[in-house]
Order: sequence, then structure tokens, then C-alpha cells
Amino acid sequence: MGIIYDVLTICLRILQFFILAHFIMSWLISFQVLNIRQPIVSQIWYGLSQLLEPIYAPVRRFLPRTPGLDLAPLVVLIIVYVLQNALIRNQGFFFGY
Repeated sequence: MGIIYDVLTICLRILQFFILAHFIMSWLISFQVLNIRQPIVSQIWYGLSQLLEPIYAPVRRFLPRTPGLDLAPLVVLIIVYVLQNALIRNQGFFFGY
């Protein structure tokens, strides 16, 4: 059961990294530090967007519409932190303490 704990922890950390990278890239693109016309930037941006959009879409349905401000990444990041804490607090279930 310990391997399940490790896999879940790694998946949540990777998801956390992708969300933070997507968030930082969105700000850098908005302030024109990064140019979406550059091939590597556009590949990373569209890849992260396609990866994270299925996660953001259900959250966006419950959030109020705020023009110019997308709160879905913040809510998903909070959910990831809550799941990480739940895993940490319930380690005994996975390791049989």
C-alpha cells in the first residue's frame, strides 16, 4: 500500500508544479515578457492549457464570473494542498501503523 501513497503524492506534486508553471506563464504572457508567437513558448503554453483545462472546467462552473481574473487555478491549487495534507495525515492507512 505504500506504493499507492507514493504515486498519489508524486502525482499531486506534479499537478501542483504544472498549475504554478501555468499561472506564472499566464502572467508573463500578460505582461508581454513572454511572446506566445515563439514556438517553444506556444508549445509549452498550449500543452499546459490542454492538460489543465479538464481540471479547471468543472471548477469554473461553480465560481462566479470575474472578468479578467480566473480563480480556477487558485481553487484547484487549494484543493491539491488539501489532498496533500489529507494524504500526510492518513499515512498510517497506507503503511499499516
